[in-house]
Amino acid sequence: MPSVAKKIASSTVWQLSSQITMAALSILNVKFVAVALSMELAGYYNSAYGFLQLFGILADFGLYAVSVREMSRAKNREEVFGALLFLRLVILCLSLSSAIFIAWVIPSWNGTPLPTGIVVASLAPFFTLLAGTMRSVFQVHYRLHYVFIAEVSQRILTTIMLGMLVFLGFRGSTDVRLYLYALYTGSVGALVLLFISCWYARQYIRVSLWWSPVLVKKLLKSAIPFGVAYLLLAFCRQFDMTIISLLRPDFDIQNANLGFVSRMADMGFLIPTFLLNSTLPIVSERRERGEDASVLLGKTFLILLVLGTISLLFAALWPRPLISLLTTDRYLSTAAHPGADTALFLMSVPMFFNGLILFSFYIFLVRGAWKRLALTLSIGATFSLIGNFLLVPPLGFVGTSYTAIATHALLACLLLPQAFSTLPVRIPRQAFVRWSSFSVLLAGALWIIRPFLSSSIATILGLSGMTVLLCVFLWITGLLGLFLGTPHHLGTPPEI
Repeated sequence: MPSVAKKIASSTVWQLSSQITMAALSILNVKFVAVALSMELAGYYNSAYGFLQLFGILADFGLYAVSVREMSRAKNREEVFGALLFLRLVILCLSLSSAIFIAWVIPSWNGTPLPTGIVVASLAPFFTLLAGTMRSVFQVHYRLHYVFIAEVSQRILTTIMLGMLVFLGFRGSTDVRLYLYALYTGSVGALVLLFISCWYARQYIRVSLWWSPVLVKKLLKSAIPFGVAYLLLAFCRQFDMTIISLLRPDFDIQNANLGFVSRMADMGFLIPTFLLNSTLPIVSERRERGEDASVLLGKTFLILLVLGTISLLFAALWPRPLISLLTTDRYLSTAAHPGADTALFLMSVPMFFNGLILFSFYIFLVRGAWKRLALTLSIGATFSLIGNFLLVPPLGFVGTSYTAIATHALLACLLLPQAFSTLPVRIPRQAFVRWSSFSVLLAGALWIIRPFLSSSIATILGLSGMTVLLCVFLWITGLLGLFLGTPHHLGTPPEI
């Protein structure tokens, strides 16, 4: 049997490979949308997905995290899986139907193409979340290469479909049909993701619905507390574009600038999530056997700290060249108006805190300590909503960015001490010195290279060079050895 470290490493590498590949293709997708559509239609495009994010999280309602935990424990995995699939389907229909109804009754959206776009785009979270149930099968069996195949196939298809707009010569188009087509490609890609996921999941489990009142009630009871927590977390970090859509008459332009940056921030959110999803089954199994998982958690925390630092430094030091590469010059800041590069610079701080907040979230998940988690997140959600309602009318997306910085910093300060007191986390003392050295080296390299990023080609070359330098910095600071070593190699230093 592979060691614990190898299982987690293999699982995480496949998920990271998937996300890196998808991120590369997403750059093309964002570029195609930014080039083909006018800023107004791009704003509607981003607003549609931004509005559905909240309802997608409501539809998930903690079921994915619970499914990984319950299936890793269960002896009757087929029954658990079938009940989870049944619950997911019912909640999905209720949540997304509510989203469509609300979109059509909001007065400020009447006469705009946003409600129609939300209807078209709603199929994407529907198919994606159903496919997410299959992901839990691959997660507990550590067969994440099937997720790689499904996700990359999906993204290749959407990239080709969106690329056709640019290939056919559309530039800054105001044709609403192209906006709907761009949303339609996401739904088609999600359907492909679901089909491929089901095809491979059948090797390990029967893909069918299962109705068992006792089991469904048990799963729902387990999922609801963390569904509430996920929803509160969404109000902290994923409700900003919807608030802008409700409070600003120029929400299309505002969300055109913020929307593409939010996608980049979501990548900074997803990668830590996948790492923690890989770790969660092992931690749960160890707790069931009464074994210590403190060193494993310490190693995970250190990796999240490094990933957050990388996101922070790239977004803070290279915002203008990255936005120029991802979109067009229309999205860059001018003396009169802030642009997407301003949003990226400001959102660099929440990108750093994301992993630390998620780490705390998963600690509470493992322990089942949902009351403290929900209480803390409710404080963050209230703070975020008040900040956005005060700052969005005068400042637009800049106001939401300021609010995000304050909210994420507050949540990290509140959640981390509670997480460390909930489960023991052991980190080698020298790890923080190595992380600090890595951060200084990376920041220095980014600062030195920044003046040379005068074109998209130069930025691509700069990113390629920095990828190599990242590996070198990880190696010379000793962090790479800590990441690749087994938990035994990390020793057993005092608890934090």
